[in-house]
Amino acid sequence: MSIYPNMVKIRQHFARPTLSDIPGAVREEMGKLLPYVTAGQTVGITVGSRGIQNLLLILETAIACVREKGATPVLLSAMGSHGGGTAAGQKEVLDSLDITQARLDAKVLLCDKGRAIGTTATGLTAYMLEHAWEVDAIIPLNRIKTHTSFKGNLESGLIKKLVVGLGGPPGATQFHNMGKAKLLSPMLMDIGRIILAKMPVIGGIAIIENGYEETAKITAVQPDEMIEAERELLLYSKELMPSLPVARIDGLVVEEMGKNYSGSGADPNVVGRCANRKLKMGIAATSMVVLDISDESCGNATGMGKFDVAPMRFMERIDMDSTYANAITESSADGYQMPIIMDDDRVSIRTGMAMCPEMDAGNPRIIIISNSLEIEHILVSEGMIPEVEETPGMKAVSEPFELEFDATGALTTGIGGAY
Repeated sequence: MSIYPNMVKIRQHFARPTLSDIPGAVREEMGKLLPYVTAGQTVGITVGSRGIQNLLLILETAIACVREKGATPVLLSAMGSHGGGTAAGQKEVLDSLDITQARLDAKVLLCDKGRAIGTTATGLTAYMLEHAWEVDAIIPLNRIKTHTSFKGNLESGLIKKLVVGLGGPPGATQFHNMGKAKLLSPMLMDIGRIILAKMPVIGGIAIIENGYEETAKITAVQPDEMIEAERELLLYSKELMPSLPVARIDGLVVEEMGKNYSGSGADPNVVGRCANRKLKMGIAATSMVVLDISDESCGNATGMGKFDVAPMRFMERIDMDSTYANAITESSADGYQMPIIMDDDRVSIRTGMAMCPEMDAGNPRIIIISNSLEIEHILVSEGMIPEVEETPGMKAVSEPFELEFDATGALTTGIGGAY
């Protein structure tokens, strides 16, 4: 008898509002901001966020709208300390996203030097990159979504793009050195008010995605309403966010982590763990196993510290230089600790199960996911089926099957394997 539980493939259905005419939506929303632009001005649109679906289409439409107004559109790098906090690093990241003058017909302004523009009542400094003074109007453009390491009324979105993105290396360093996660959202609010009051921000373009990483909503936000509007948009974004079907399990196995799935390798809002172990989010798993790093991550294992166990092939794929560069930028080693390394997938999963002292050996609660971004299809242990099927939007789509491994100990009946 196998020590591993039989697994069943489950399909999850999430809310799926989708924009059918993205250029039309961008034009309509840009039309609400362009009355504040006059012919001959230079308008800066922020860029630098990764993983936004349809970003190039959204940008090229916004650029066309500015140009039709008789103004000159430019793209402002707004990346905080990403790209190593250098202009050359920013260009490398933007080039990888195809955000170039050749592709978008708009000059890309790179900048890694910032200046202080004000101070909050609590002594925090509002920073702004120098290239923000090269434009007459600023339009932050970003996706609104829950953050991977802190919670609050403001998380990832337009205000963070202004405070941390356009704040450049000094703004990002101050943010990452804040210490307590509960202070980060108020920090965004306080510094954001200073930037909105002192810089020529004429409004923002907010993007919401559904649980399938599709564009669900594009909306313009006026500067005097930006903070409150973003709070509401964040709540809507969270309603659309996919999740795993139960609150607590014994073991979670993630077949692949990587920067293409989440900035932290595996989205804590899904897998339930982030560098701050005191912050509760997503599912609660007693042990977590990761099996591989995505090709797209190029060996960057940022976030591996949230996992307990990994196979030798995982360790062999790590690029320490790029991984530890992130740790140094964040001034924290918490997300970069090495998991326990075992010989192969087979032993890694067995070890993860052994690290669940309260697990019912006759009915272990195990979930396997491909990655933290694509969880429409997941595997759950057979004993969990009655509980899972009581959850709306869940359906078993296979008969129970055994986990199988090849001669090297690699899992062959995972999400993409045979059932």
